[in-house]
Amino acid sequence: MRTLLDPLLHAGLEHWPTTVRRHFLVPGAGAESGVDMGEDRTIDLSGIDACFHADVAALHRNMSDHGVQRDDPVRSVFGLLGDRWSTLILLVLSLGTWRHAELRRVLGRLGAEERISQRVLTLKLRTLEREGMVTRQVIDSIPPKVNYALSPLGRELHSEADLLIKWVNARESAIRLARAKFDQITD
Repeated sequence: MRTLLDPLLHAGLEHWPTTVRRHFLVPGAGAESGVDMGEDRTIDLSGIDACFHADVAALHRNMSDHGVQRDDPVRSVFGLLGDRWSTLILLVLSLGTWRHAELRRVLGRLGAEERISQRVLTLKLRTLEREGMVTRQVIDSIPPKVNYALSPLGRELHSEADLLIKWVNARESAIRLARAKFDQITD
């Protein structure tokens, strides 16, 4: 998405005021229309070293385009990956389709907490379903059965999360060393 500030990003920020205002143009409307969509996003650069102004403004622009609101996908998906159960749920569902009770048992056996409540599992599954990562299939039987599986989007996220897990595992000793150094300094 083009903004009014794009040409200025290449010119440097030494002549910019300490406040950067973003005005969004309607895509396809052309720069000459200058339609303001009413989303005036502001960042105050006062008190920040001038050598960082350009990078902070670029980061701000990127965040404004992709995720400053709590419900924006970039924030919610990273939040899922960082919570206690969602990544483990993705890993288990990558193995196949699971019924709720069976999924709960395997998560309890694999998780560090050794137990996930039915309520928490249901909330996590509903959140993952809302984000498009999990599919829920109700089978009409007595009693009704519910199966959970990864959606195509969930399989893609699992692949990316698996890369991140491999990255962490490959650097485990460096991370543990950094922790030990930090703990020595702060003790």
